[in-house]
Amino acid sequence: MRERNPIALLRNAVVYEIGMWRSLYRWLLRRPPTREPGAEVFGYVGVVKPILIAFIVLSAVEIPIFDVILAHTLPSARKIVLALGVWGLLWMVGLFASLRVHPHVAEAAGLRVRNGFSVDFLVPWAAIASADARYRSLPSSRAVQVEHGDSGPILNVAAAKQTSVDLVLREPLSVRLPKGPSEPVREIRLYADDPAALVDHARRQLAAHAAGAGT
Repeated sequence: MRERNPIALLRNAVVYEIGMWRSLYRWLLRRPPTREPGAEVFGYVGVVKPILIAFIVLSAVEIPIFDVILAHTLPSARKIVLALGVWGLLWMVGLFASLRVHPHVAEAAGLRVRNGFSVDFLVPWAAIASADARYRSLPSSRAVQVEHGDSGPILNVAAAKQTSVDLVLREPLSVRLPKGPSEPVREIRLYADDPAALVDHARRQLAAHAAGAGT
């Protein structure tokens, strides 16, 4: 059963906050998480970059404006509002950083599907039947969504309500999500800025595994 008590919510909030600041630290110091040699990365931040940059710029502009207004109208709250404004600005920069330093990663064992630091699971190459590039729009803005298609449950790991790569699985597969293991899904759809490159890499891996299994 999903945890809903205040302690669990507080713990999740603290974990998320730590992950955000760690991502900002790695991004600013150019220290991405360690990857195995030969791994290829595929970003997904392009579709949300204009939106995030717009919010960051607006927040940066609002901070000094509100500071001047409060200095003349409500000086007692000036420092609190200033601190909250700076924290909110850094939080959005940290969100952007988390998407940059945690891309999808194609490893020898499979494809690591990510969304920031909170979504990170491996889909083994042996578990994938086919990979195709196809843009889809989703009705919800949630990063992780499960829908039920004709072939069974479908897991969407979206960016800005979009996916661009379809991975059809050989057998139902349960993956690790922030709120616990998913129900077994028959297909995984994710967003990549360059879906053709990701699909091309995946197909080469699938062909290599099929050839290895046939020998």
